[in-house]
Amino acid sequence: MRYDNHRPRPPLAELKARSRGRVWLLFFTLLLCLAVLIAQEIQTSYYQAKYLSRYASELTYELKPEPTQAVSYPDYGPFDERHGYSKLPSYIDRLLQRHFQVTRQVAFSPALQQYAQWGFFPPYREKAQSGLTLLDCRNRDLYEFRYPKRVYGNDDKIPDEIVNTLLFIENRDLWTEEEKLNPVMDWPRFVVAGLSQIAEMLGLDVPTSGGSTLATQIEKFRHSPQGLTSSIKDKLLQIGSASVRVYQQGEKTGPARKRIVQDYLNTVPLASAPNHGEVHGIGDGLWAWFGTDFDAANRLLASPQSQTNSAERGQVFRQVLALMIAQRRPSYYLLQGHDDLESLVDSHLRLLARHGLIEPDLRDAALGQALHFARGKPQRNIQTEADKGINTIRIRTAGMLNAELFELDRLDLRVNSSLHSELQQSVSRYLRSLSQTATAERMGLLGERLLQPSQLANVLYSFTLYERTPGANQVRVQTDSTVQPFDINEGSKLELGSTAKLRVLATYLDIIAEIHAKYADWHIIELEGVTIEPKDQLTRWAIDYLIAHPDRSLEPMLDAALQRQYSASPREQFFTGGGLHVFSNFKKAEDLQTPSLYQALQDSINLPFVRLMRDIVNYSSSMRNEGNMAQLLRNDKDPKRDEYLRVFADREGNTFVTKFYRKYKKLAPDERLDTFFDGVPQAEQQLSAAYRYLQPYESLKAFGAFMQQRLSQHSYSERRLTELFNKYGPDKYNLPDQGYIARVHPLELWVLDYLLQHPDADLEQVKEASKAQRQEVYRWLFKTRHKNARDVRVRVMLEVEAFLDIHQRWVKWGYPFASMVPSLGSALGSSGDRPAALAELMGIIQNDGFRLPTVRINQLHFAIDTPYEVQLQNQPPQGEQVMRPEVARALKAALANVVENGTARRLKGIFVDDKGTKLAIGGKTGTGDNRIVTQMQHGRKVATLAMNRTATFVFYLGDNYFGTLTAFVPGSQSDDFTFTSALPLQVMKGMMPILAPYVTSPTGMCTAED
Repeated sequence: MRYDNHRPRPPLAELKARSRGRVWLLFFTLLLCLAVLIAQEIQTSYYQAKYLSRYASELTYELKPEPTQAVSYPDYGPFDERHGYSKLPSYIDRLLQRHFQVTRQVAFSPALQQYAQWGFFPPYREKAQSGLTLLDCRNRDLYEFRYPKRVYGNDDKIPDEIVNTLLFIENRDLWTEEEKLNPVMDWPRFVVAGLSQIAEMLGLDVPTSGGSTLATQIEKFRHSPQGLTSSIKDKLLQIGSASVRVYQQGEKTGPARKRIVQDYLNTVPLASAPNHGEVHGIGDGLWAWFGTDFDAANRLLASPQSQTNSAERGQVFRQVLALMIAQRRPSYYLLQGHDDLESLVDSHLRLLARHGLIEPDLRDAALGQALHFARGKPQRNIQTEADKGINTIRIRTAGMLNAELFELDRLDLRVNSSLHSELQQSVSRYLRSLSQTATAERMGLLGERLLQPSQLANVLYSFTLYERTPGANQVRVQTDSTVQPFDINEGSKLELGSTAKLRVLATYLDIIAEIHAKYADWHIIELEGVTIEPKDQLTRWAIDYLIAHPDRSLEPMLDAALQRQYSASPREQFFTGGGLHVFSNFKKAEDLQTPSLYQALQDSINLPFVRLMRDIVNYSSSMRNEGNMAQLLRNDKDPKRDEYLRVFADREGNTFVTKFYRKYKKLAPDERLDTFFDGVPQAEQQLSAAYRYLQPYESLKAFGAFMQQRLSQHSYSERRLTELFNKYGPDKYNLPDQGYIARVHPLELWVLDYLLQHPDADLEQVKEASKAQRQEVYRWLFKTRHKNARDVRVRVMLEVEAFLDIHQRWVKWGYPFASMVPSLGSALGSSGDRPAALAELMGIIQNDGFRLPTVRINQLHFAIDTPYEVQLQNQPPQGEQVMRPEVARALKAALANVVENGTARRLKGIFVDDKGTKLAIGGKTGTGDNRIVTQMQHGRKVATLAMNRTATFVFYLGDNYFGTLTAFVPGSQSDDFTFTSALPLQVMKGMMPILAPYVTSPTGMCTAED
C-alpha cells in the first residue's frame, strides 16, 4: 500500500477566489494610496508646484531686433481686444502698407508657441492699466490716456476691509499657510459645481453652483470669448492657463495670490455707466457709479474710524461692498435693481461683522447709509493744452489702424510723434492769449486793417511749423486758438487770397523752364522757324529770349522772366469761366502801374497775375493741341479736318477718360458726387445741368433738397425748382451741351455717370464704352452753324482743358483738391487752398524743388513688456524732384523780397541769432474775403453773402524751417471785419521771441532723450 505525503489540492474555484481577493486587496491598497496622494496634493499642491513651475519656465519669449513669425496673437478675449493684441496682425499689415517697417518684435519659444496653439493664454504679468501714450520728438510726454484710470499699483496697500470682503464673497480659501498651494482650484466648490452641472444635464431641479475662483474668473473675463464660459473646454482652458500663470515665478504661490486679489479688484467688469462707457475695476466703479474719488476712499478705509469720519467711511465701504456684490449681475444691480442691491449689502454687512472680518463700528456706520447713484462723470485725459496737434496725431494714427478714437485711446500703444511739446504749448498759449485786450494791444493787433477790441474773441488763429530733416519734413508745431474740432490747417477749403499768386508764379516759371529745356539747344535759325500760336505769349517770349541771348543758361532766363511787365489796369473784361468778368486791385494807386512780375509779387498786385494766368491758359491750350486746333477752327474747309478730328478725339478723349477714371475710381459713390459738385461753379445753372445729367431718375423733391443744400443762401419756390428741373432734363441737351452748361469737361460727366452705373468697371471697360462719346465731345465743336457760338464754346472747352493741365502741375506741388475752378479768378484764390498745402509748396521751394514726405508719426510701439510686443518705424518714401532747382531758387529769392521790400516787410530783420546774424526769412501774404455771389451785373459782383474771412502768411525761416499762420473768422459775422494780411504778420512778429531760440539752434530743434 502506497501513501501520499502531500496535502490534497484545494478545488479550482477556491484558487480563483483567493486570486481575486489578492487583486482586490492590491487595488484597494493602490486606491487608498492614490486617495492619500490626491488628498495630500489637494492640501499642498506639491507635484503641481514642481512640474508646472518647471513647465512654465519653458514658456518664454524674447524681443528680437528684427521681424519674426514665431509669435501667436490671441483671437479673442475682451482684455486682448481692448489692448489691441488680437488685432495686431491687422495693424502690422496696414502699417507695412504705409511705409512702416518692423524693427523689433517678440519671438515665442517653441514651447510657448505650442502652448498658445493649444488655446491656452500665455503666462506673463498682465497690465492692470494701459492706454495710448504720445511722445514728442524728444521722447517727452505729450498725451496720455490710461484705462482703467484708477487702479491699485504694485506698491499700493489695499485696505484689509476690501481684501477680507472680496475673499469672503468670492474665494474664502485663497489665503493659506501652504506656500505651494495652487490658488486656482477650490476643490470642494469645484466638485459641487461639477455635480450640479451633471444634475442639470440630467434634468434634475437642483440649485446651480459656480466653481470659479478669483484666478479663473480673471482668466474668463480677460481672455475667454466675450468674457464668458461657454463650454467645458473654456473652463479647462481657464483653469490650465491660470495654474501655469501662478507657478511661472516659481513653486511658491504667495506673491501670485496677492496679484490675483489686486488684478481682480483692478479688472472686474462692472457694466457700462452713462457718460463713461464700460467700467472695469473697483476704482473706476466708485467714480463712475457713485462719483467717489478712489484715493480718498482708500484713505478713509485705511484710517481709524472716528466720529468725524464715521459716516463717510461707512458710505465708502457700502459702495465698495455693493460693487463686489453687483459683479454677479452688474447690468441688473447697477442699472435697475437698486433696492435688491441695498438689501444684499445690508445682509452682507451683518455676515462680515459676524465672522469678524469688519469692525462692528464700520458695520453700523455702513448700515446707516444708503447708496446714491450718480451719473458717471466723463473720464478726463492727461494732456497738454495743444489739443489740435495732438488730435491730428491721434486721428492719423487711428486712420492708419482703421480704429475709432475711443478704441485708439485704450490700445497698449506708444506713439513717437514729430511735435515739439514745449514749443507747441508755448505757441498755443500765445495764440489763445490774443483774445485778451491787454495782450492784443501789447502785440500791436489793434488798429486800421487789423482789429478792434470788441472783435478779438471772434478771430481764430492757426499756426504750423515744419522742420526740414534728411528724408522728411517733420511737423514741429500744429495748433490753433480754438478747442473746436474744425481743423483750419488741414480740414478746410478756404479762399486764401493772394497766396494763390505763389502757385501762379511757380506755374509760370515752371513753364519757362519747360520751354527752355525744349529749345535751349536749338540753333537760332531753328528757333526762328518755330511755329507759335498767336495767343501763346509765353512761348513767343521764351523763343525771343533764346534768340537774343547766346548764354542759354536757365537762371538768367528765369530772372528775366520775373522782370517781364504786365499791366495792372482793371479796365478790361476777361472772358473766363464761361462769361465776362472784371477784376480789381487792392489799391487804386496800382491801377496805372505796369509792374514787373517781381514787383507785382512784392506788392501783391492783382491784375498782373490775372493776365499772367491768361497767358498760362493760352500756353496750356497751345501745347495740348500742338498748335493745330486754332488753325483748323479758322479754316472750316481744311480737307485734313475730318481725319484730324477722328485722331484728335480718340487721343484726347482717351487721355481725359483715363484722368477722370483715376480721379473717381477709388472713391465711394457718395464721395464721387461730392467731389464732382465741389468742383462745379456753385451757380444755379451749372449745378442744375450737372445734377439732372448725373441723377436723371431722382425726384423733384430730391433735386430741391440738393439745390437748397448747395445754394443755402437762396430760397427756392416750387415753381422755380420745377422750371429748372424741366429745363435741364436729361432729354433736353446732348452730352457736349450739358458739359458746356455745367462748365465741366463733358467726358468727366460721362465717366462719373458710367461709374455710378457700373461701380466695378475697370479702365479698359470704360475706354471701350466711351468710343462714341469721345468722338461726340469733340466733333460738335466743328458742326455748329453759328461761328460766334462755336467760338464761345471752343474757348470754354479750351479753358477747361487748360485748367486740367494747370491742376496737374498744382497737384504735383501739393494742391489738395481733386479739381480747381476753370477761371482766371484762380490766380487770386477762387479755387481755394489749405494752409497745410501752401506750407508743402513752401517746403518744396525751401528744398530746391525736392518734395519730401511730411511726417507726424515716427514710431509706433505696441504691447511693451508683453509677449506681443512689436515696434514699427516710419520709413517714408523717397522724395521726388517736382520742381527744377533753378525755379525753386528764383521763387525763394522773390519771396525774400516780399519780406524785405513788400507786403510782409513788418518782419524785416526781426530774426537774429545769438551771434547777431540775421536769419533769412521770406513768404507770401494773402487775404481771403470768402463770399457767395448772390447777384451779378455786367461781370461785376453786385450782391454777396459773407461766409468767412481769412488772412494768411506762408513763410520760410532760414534754411530748415517753414510753415503758415492764418487768421480766420467764420460765418456771416466776418462781414464786420476788415483785417488784411497785416494781422497774421503782426501775430508772427509777436511770436518771434518764442520761435527764435528753437529755429536758430545749430543742431536742430529736437534732440532725442531716453
